[in-house]
Amino acid sequence: MMGRLIPVAAFTALLLGACSETPTETANDVAEAREDAAEDINETRKDTNETINDAERDIADAQQDFAEAGASARDELGEAESEALVKAANANYDVVAAEAQGRSSIAKAKCDALTGESKDSCQAIVATTLNADMSFAVAARDAALLAAQRRE
Repeated sequence: MMGRLIPVAAFTALLLGACSETPTETANDVAEAREDAAEDINETRKDTNETINDAERDIADAQQDFAEAGASARDELGEAESEALVKAANANYDVVAAEAQGRSSIAKAKCDALTGESKDSCQAIVATTLNADMSFAVAARDAALLAAQRRE
């Protein structure tokens, strides 16, 4: 039986001997682990700071690009709005002028049924009304064109 215990005892001694550290060795291992951890933490902080700085630069670049694109887009939008307003102003003028001409033609035809001073007076009123309507059309168009210029 003793023959069997010797190998077990030797194995146990080796295990216990290998697992046991002196207090100095333990202190050295702890100090080394602290140094390694501190180095890892410092490296991680450095990498993190670089990543954050890169991200902040990317944000600043994106903001600059957006500002430049925004200004360009606003300019293009302003030009498109201005062109649209000019077209609308001219189209509206054409409609108002055509309506005024149409009313004038109808009124003139009614004046033709009259004679003498009544006809002359009627025709003068038609001409004055047409001039007033056309002046209104021109004023409305010019105001719209001025508003279109301000969009540019």
